[in-house]
Amino acid sequence: MTANLTSPNSVVSAATLALSPSTIAPGDVVHGEPRAGVRELMSTRGVDVGVWELTRGTVVDVEVDEVFVVVSGRGVVEIEGEVEALELGPGSVCRLGAGTRTTWTVTETLRKVYVTLPDAIAEAAA
Repeated sequence: MTANLTSPNSVVSAATLALSPSTIAPGDVVHGEPRAGVRELMSTRGVDVGVWELTRGTVVDVEVDEVFVVVSGRGVVEIEGEVEALELGPGSVCRLGAGTRTTWTVTETLRKVYVTLPDAIAEAAA
């Protein structure tokens, strides 16, 4: 098993991969003392793939265009201006659009594998 996907024909355990601490701006914390971690696995042609985690608590964020799959944990993502929140749990596949203002409420440490999309792909998919 490797620590990234920079080489073809490689595998990573998203569930157990050690993550580096990621800063959460104090003004982005709404409730609790959440901590974030991240590990970029590869980056090519404007597409980034990695693993991200957030512990229990509530934070606000402005999103990039990404698709992600929840590996473990539970939470809810509220999207500014929308009535329905996105319920997240293991196996959830989600897409968030660039510039979307969100509020993440994590009830069980949430870990996801993400793929960020470059502008050209995001615009074509819209």
